[in-house]
Amino acid sequence: MEAVNAQDRGFDPGRLDRISDWMDRYVADRKYPGSSVLIARDSAEVYFNAAGARNVEVGLPYTRDTVARIYSMTKPVTSVALMMLAEKGLFHLDAPVSDFIPSFSDMRALIPGAERIDQTEACATPTLHQLLTHTSGLSYPFNPGVLSRAMDAADLIFKPNQGSLADQVDQVAALPLAFQPGTRWEYSVGIDILGRVVEVVSGKSLADFFAEEIFAPLGMTQTGFSVPQGTGDRFASLYTPLAGDAMALNSAKSGGDTLRLTDQFGRSPFENANLYSGGGGLVGTIDDYMAFAEMLRRGGICDGGRLLSPSTLDFMMRNHLPGDIASMGPQSFAEQPMEGMGFGLGGAVVLDTGRSRSPGNIGDFSWGGMASTFFWIDRVLDLSVVFFTQLSPSSSYPSRAELKALVHGAVLS
Repeated sequence: MEAVNAQDRGFDPGRLDRISDWMDRYVADRKYPGSSVLIARDSAEVYFNAAGARNVEVGLPYTRDTVARIYSMTKPVTSVALMMLAEKGLFHLDAPVSDFIPSFSDMRALIPGAERIDQTEACATPTLHQLLTHTSGLSYPFNPGVLSRAMDAADLIFKPNQGSLADQVDQVAALPLAFQPGTRWEYSVGIDILGRVVEVVSGKSLADFFAEEIFAPLGMTQTGFSVPQGTGDRFASLYTPLAGDAMALNSAKSGGDTLRLTDQFGRSPFENANLYSGGGGLVGTIDDYMAFAEMLRRGGICDGGRLLSPSTLDFMMRNHLPGDIASMGPQSFAEQPMEGMGFGLGGAVVLDTGRSRSPGNIGDFSWGGMASTFFWIDRVLDLSVVFFTQLSPSSSYPSRAELKALVHGAVLS
């Protein structure tokens, strides 16, 4: 992507410089070890900056080619993969997931107010669409509730070293749902399950499908479920401000060190993954993810060809809920605000900028990852923004809303 003069693309360069000051403050205050920001407008780069360290202990700088864990920013990639198969007429989104994964037949859901995992009632099998939109009744171990506690006890979070995707999916299917499908919104492993659907339908592993059908056309050579060979110390370490597990949001306690090392390069399970988590397993560089974000913004086209049609991308980036996320009674963690935000296929959609309390435009499409990474695309302004850092959990600081304010504060036309 060509770098251009930001002023020629409607930005105030002085106001863009505020972003680097903001990034430096996060590093100086030991909130983030380091970070990078990449901004594109009209298919050209208008801003890049990196600050701080990718590995605090060794003092390695955060650079443009730093490889980072993107966690749930994997979800839009898996959603694109599923829709690429749907465009071939191989299934429809109202199909029950049991059509592809038989262990999801004869499902049961917890009764309202259940206090034990065996207090269940019969329910419909969730559909592909419900899995895509987090209305399936599935959950995450870090959410509150009976099902989440059972998932936590069984360690059902699709870690990169947990064995096969098929086995982990079957373990999830053996548990009841948290609620009747379609009745609520709850952030979940649903898109991990869809990763297995992609495998079943395509006949390829999720890693191979991504590599051949998405990453190759986009030129994403530094992205995968395992750290690319030859990366060496470019792979960033992961930090947390919590005293315990960086993913254990139900029992999160602040620790004395705001940058406690929790996953170190050279010793990370991401360096040799054997489970392909479509909900959170990818690592990659900021330029690679910008290529993916720009493909979404441009309606499915890239230099390597077309991945999806513009109408399919329009369909994915519209709200698929009856209202905003908040109106569906969520009791879960989420990577975005819930008020004024709808949900499409793989990401959040701005419905009301006032209620979401963040500048932007109606229709902005975005999502983030547990290590505080974030991206959004604004098709009104022809704008794509990607932010990378490595601190978990992403709820630690309001960096996403602050970055949106900084970017929109620099757009003059």
